[in-house]
This record gives sequence, structure tokens and C-alpha cells, in this order.
Amino acid sequence: MASSSTINKLIINIYKIMCGIVGYIGTKTATEVLIDGLERLEYRGYDSAGIATVLEGTVHCTRAKGKLYNLREKLEREVNPSQMGIGHTRWATHGKPEEHNAHPHRDSSKRVAVVQNGIIENHQELREELIEKGCEFLSETDTEVIPHLIAQYLPETVDYDGLLEAVQKAVHRLNGSFAIAVICADYPDEIIVARHQAPLIIGFGQGEFFCASDVTAVVPHTHAVLSLENGEIARLTALGVEVYDFDLKRLRKLPRTLDWNIATVEKQGFRHFMLKEIYEQPSVVRSCLETYLDPSWNIENGEEKSPIALGLAAELCDNVDYIQIVACGTSWNASVVGKYLLEQLAGIPTMVQYASEFRYSPAPMLANTLTVGVTQSGETADTLAALEMEKQRRMGLEFPYDARILGITNRPESTLAHMVDRIINTQAGIEIGVAATKSFTAQLMGFYFLALELAYRRKRLSLEKFESLIKGLRELPNQIELILSQQEKQIEELAHEFIETQDFIFLGRGVNFPIALEGALKLKEISYIHAEGYPAGEMKHGPIALLDAKVPVVAIAMPGEVHDKVLSNAQEAKARDARLIGVTSVDDNEARSTFDDLLFVPHVDEILSPIIAVIPLQLLAYHIAARRGLDVDQPRNLAKSVTVE
Repeated sequence: MASSSTINKLIINIYKIMCGIVGYIGTKTATEVLIDGLERLEYRGYDSAGIATVLEGTVHCTRAKGKLYNLREKLEREVNPSQMGIGHTRWATHGKPEEHNAHPHRDSSKRVAVVQNGIIENHQELREELIEKGCEFLSETDTEVIPHLIAQYLPETVDYDGLLEAVQKAVHRLNGSFAIAVICADYPDEIIVARHQAPLIIGFGQGEFFCASDVTAVVPHTHAVLSLENGEIARLTALGVEVYDFDLKRLRKLPRTLDWNIATVEKQGFRHFMLKEIYEQPSVVRSCLETYLDPSWNIENGEEKSPIALGLAAELCDNVDYIQIVACGTSWNASVVGKYLLEQLAGIPTMVQYASEFRYSPAPMLANTLTVGVTQSGETADTLAALEMEKQRRMGLEFPYDARILGITNRPESTLAHMVDRIINTQAGIEIGVAATKSFTAQLMGFYFLALELAYRRKRLSLEKFESLIKGLRELPNQIELILSQQEKQIEELAHEFIETQDFIFLGRGVNFPIALEGALKLKEISYIHAEGYPAGEMKHGPIALLDAKVPVVAIAMPGEVHDKVLSNAQEAKARDARLIGVTSVDDNEARSTFDDLLFVPHVDEILSPIIAVIPLQLLAYHIAARRGLDVDQPRNLAKSVTVE
């Protein structure tokens, strides 16, 4: 096993602050492009914002605490026709969320401006060195050392590569993880960007170029993007983009074309992104089915070919005796469903660990182990650190202790995709709402395909069972649409009755216990109501003491092996005066006499029911939060991806 110091260094190297970076150079007024881009990054979470431009030989910098409308109000009082600049939304780490700590930061002469996403570990050492050289610091941030450092390396006489070389020398002095964008008054026709362990992309337009920490910022302007790799630096001008490594060796790289469009990042008439994304789930499931189910498979040729088209290499998933999954938050809940599927369908013992816990107390190493990392963004710090640690502790060990690592993510361009042997791209497209909905469903689909693929390789299921499950999977999109069309109005009306509710209990058993956890998490995240999910059979072992007439209980009672047990557990809650809400099949007459309120779903095979059962719970959480007048898409204290420990 790797030493603790080695692991700690690996962990530190992938810390990232979920700040937003946008840069633009072209023919348009930069401030409008920058503000628009920052607005599209709001879902990442922030507490201050700012932009910097170069105009008439001067760096103009405007910053504001709080939401972007504060920054916009300031900018509206200025006249700034500059056609290049950088912008930033900050989530405070070093220094309080005050205006003087907001990015961009400038050097003492106010000639260089920098925005950063990341953490500079040796900032205190650099700060002391720069102060001795006469630099004046105006903030408590680690980022402010960067413009001062770059200014130290600028040539006395402006030359073509002066800024590029100054940034290159500066990044060699920085320890930690960072993505930066730099402008300089002496170089008004270029933006320099650099990446080390923090995401940064470049967008290619018609006579204009962009940089951003996420493609959502540039989708309205271009579909051609290039993801910088670790240790790369680039110069953006109105004429094009040059990419180098950190030793300034020129690199030949080609952009890729996004299959997203502007409609993906617009609300399209929905009140909130979360509701739009709930309604996108049928199309997401269809996309998964089209991508990972072989359309030519049938029971007659089933002995010769797998129905699943994940493209997993034999060395990754053959002879797997044990699976360990690391994840956080909603991805953890999806992984618990995955555990059930992998054990019940593929017959492989599986353990799910919180990535933050696995990092400090990993499971003992076992032979023939497949490790699966699950993260919607592909940038979750704890999950990346857990996977990196797993690779390191197996490094140098001979088979059978080799590291076989699979990722499940919605972002194929992410850090996760570059560090694992293979990913399952969940095909969900951009998700703006902080509370995951369609990405959760897509992760479940990824686990269904993985479990079925492993079951096929291990000959665990009959061809008839495969045919039945595939038929059921293909019916899911229409069944989700049925729930949305027939149940949302009723759920919205029901939500009105829980505006003042302080506590909720969610119950489930078997494959739907993690759906109870997910229902509770959604309600907590966006409505700020205390909610807990429990295995239904565990209620009488303590949690039943919480119940009274003020605590509603939501029970998932889908047809199948544990159906009667869930109804029995629900009756125990009803006997304590709790209001009972049931998520159950439309043809379940027994449930009608048990529950006070019913959220009906179509009848499906029990093992497929999580994808159906979660939809009403998403809608219930959404409508309660909306009725309470809360910020559904950007709930307090949360970011779309948690990229710091």
C-alpha cells in the first residue's frame, strides 16, 4: 500500500474549487459575452463575481459580492467596448466572500489580471517572497500571487512571446491544482490560459475564441471545443489558438464537436431547469438504450453475442470475483441500486463505499477486483482521490492484484475519463439543476447495462430472462412519459399540503431502499425539509419513535418479493397517526386501502422499478420546494459538483 504521505499528496493534487472561468476574444463586446457565460455557470455555485478587460492600454476590472445581478448593475454604469476579457465566479476558500477577494486579481501595477479555478498550495511562501520584492497584496486569496508572479517575469520591452513566456515561468513555480486565464495591458490582443489538475476548455468560433471551465458557458456560441490536458498552456488571439506544453513545445491538437445545442442549456418554457430535466428523462433513457443495447440481438442469436454493447475489454471485466464502488451523494444512492443489480443479476459480491471514507479506510485488497467510480461531473474530488489512491496502492503489485478501474459519468471529457481504463458515458447531456435528476436515472441505466453485461459473460441468466429484461428496459421511456403526463398535476396539488412540514420519512426495501434514500435527499437538497430514508423493515428498530401526525411517511411499495412486507411496515406507521403516501403500481388494489395518498406508476418487473419509482419522488420534492418559494436550481450551500474535500 502506498504511504500516507504519498496518498495525501495525490489527494491534494486533485483538489479543485468549483469556480467558473470564462474568457473571450473576438469581434463582440466582451462584457456581454462574459456575463452571459458566467450566468450559464451559476449552477456550479459561487459567492462573488468579476470581469477584467483590456481597453486603451489599461486593464479594467469590475467585481461584486453576491449574485451576478450585482455585477451586472455595476457594468451597466460603465461604457466598455473592449472585445477581449476574462470573467469569474468565485466560491470562497482562501479569504471571506468579500469584493476585495473576488477575482480577477491584478498585480501591483494593475497591468496583469488573472482568474483561477484551483488551489495554490505554496501561495504563502510565494506571497512572502513577492512582498519582499515590493508587491502589495490587497486580498487574502491564494490566487493573487499569480498576477504578481507573472508581472515579475514580463520582459522590459514588449515582444511577441513575452506574456506567454511569463505565464509559463510562473506556472512552473505553482504547486497545487489550477486552471488560469491571464490578460495583460501590454498584450491587448491575446489571452493566455493554462491547466494543471483543474478543468479548462477552449471554444472555437467564427473569428472569435473562448475559454471556460465548463462547456455550458460556450454552447450558445460554438460546438467546436478543445479540452486542455494537464500541463498544457495556450494562447488565444482573434486569429486562432496555439497550444503548448509547459516547456513551450508546440502541440498539434484538434477540437471535437459537441452534440449539445443551445436548447440544452435553456429552460424552454419550464419554470426551472430541474423540472425541465425531470421531463428529459424519457429521452435520456432512450439515448442509453440506443447506445448500449444491440438492436440486432434476439433470443435466437443470444448464445453467440451479448445484447449489451458497452465495449468493455475482456481484461477489464472477465474473471471478476469482487466489485467495489466509490461515489458521493446522489451517485452513491445510484451505486446502491447498482450493488443490488450486480449481486442479483451477475452474482458478484459488491460493496459501495462513500468515496470520502474509502480514502481513509479502504477495503482490503482482494484479487480479481473491479473498482467502479461514479460521478456525474467526472470532477468530484473525493471520488477522484479514492480512485487515484486505489491505483497507487496496487501499483507495482503483480497480478492478481492489478488495478481494474471503470468510471460511470455524464462527462466523457472529464478528469475521471482520463484516469480510468474505461467509462460508461451515461448520455444525459448537460444537467444545470444542482439536484441531480436525469443524471441519476442515467447512472441507473449504466448499472443495468453493466450488470447485464457481466451476467451474460458469466452465464448467470437464461436467454429468456435476458429477453424479458431487455423488453422491460425498452418500455421504460414510455412509462416515464405516462407518469409525467398523468401524475404531475396530482403531485403538485399534494405538495401544497406540505409547505409547513418539518420532517419526512421515506421507506423502501430491496432494490427500492436506495430510492427511498434518493427521495429523502432530493427533498432535503431543495426544500430544506429534514428527511430520512430507511429500510422499511428497520422502522420498528428505532426510527418509529419519530412518527406522529406531523411526520408524513412515503413508502415505495412496488409489486414483487417485498411488496407485502412494505405494506405491513407502512401499516405500522399508520398506526402512529402518520400520513401515508404510497408509490405503487396503478393496479395495486391492496395499496389503495393502505395509503392516504397514492402516487401511481405503471406495473413493471420489480428489478426495473427503481427507474419508475424515483420519478414521483423527484416531482414531489420539486413542487414542495417551488411552492415554498425556494431557489430550486441553486439551493443554498450546494454546488453542482463538490470539488473540494
